[in-house]
Amino acid sequence: MKKKCSQTKNFIFSKNKKMAEDEIVFLPIDKISQQTEDQFLFRFKTTISHDPGQFFQCSLLGIGESAISICSHSENFFELSIRSVGNVTNKLCNLKKGDQIGLRGPYGHGYEMEQFHNKDMVIIGGGSGVAPLRGILEHLSKYREKFGTVEIFFGFRGEKDILFESDFEKWQKKDMSLAFTLSEEHKHPKAKKGFVTNILENLKVTKNKLIFLCGPPIMITNTAKMLLEKGFMKSQIYVSEERQMKCAVGRCGHCMIKGKYCCTDGPVFRYDELY
Repeated sequence: MKKKCSQTKNFIFSKNKKMAEDEIVFLPIDKISQQTEDQFLFRFKTTISHDPGQFFQCSLLGIGESAISICSHSENFFELSIRSVGNVTNKLCNLKKGDQIGLRGPYGHGYEMEQFHNKDMVIIGGGSGVAPLRGILEHLSKYREKFGTVEIFFGFRGEKDILFESDFEKWQKKDMSLAFTLSEEHKHPKAKKGFVTNILENLKVTKNKLIFLCGPPIMITNTAKMLLEKGFMKSQIYVSEERQMKCAVGRCGHCMIKGKYCCTDGPVFRYDELY
């Protein structure tokens, strides 16, 4: 049975609610912003209750569906950053304001921010992996006094690939340090040349720090290896593993990693849960 939402602004998704596969809510797109050549930010003027790191299954009838992480933290709307990389996402990225997208969720185990109060936070993202981490940063901005220091490290390919650059100054005004790299040659006045690991060399190791890591698999592997070599414990590192999620409810088995499902046990895992 498909559900339509006639009064979007009053519809509230339930946090961690397990929806059946045929329960889809169709919501109109309130705003679309192009971030890069192939990545777009979709806003839905709807209230949801969720943890950063959770995701929706986004669908178009007759086309299919794709798992997309929530990249916002607001009482008035939620946002999804969608990159055009396949049949479903290509079609999604060609939609216009007012078009409807089928949504089910939010799903998964996200970042339970209440457990991290008074901790020093290190946010490390690469490429499209920055999107799920933006929800953490928006949460930290709103409740800044509940957390310790915040250090942000991002890595992108080139100037045209930078995500959420318009948010950088806002975060820095909230007493969050921010540094980012571009692997391609560039003329950006604030970016450093190289990979994100190149700006982690001076990251100080303390027991009070928690690290949140999201990006391409090779970036996660190399960054986690560097952090462990520096002296961080596996229990201090959280990773977002968003691979091959299909059903979102632990039935199909496509997203299993070492006996755990990304869609239900994750996508957020503490590093020692998987490695």
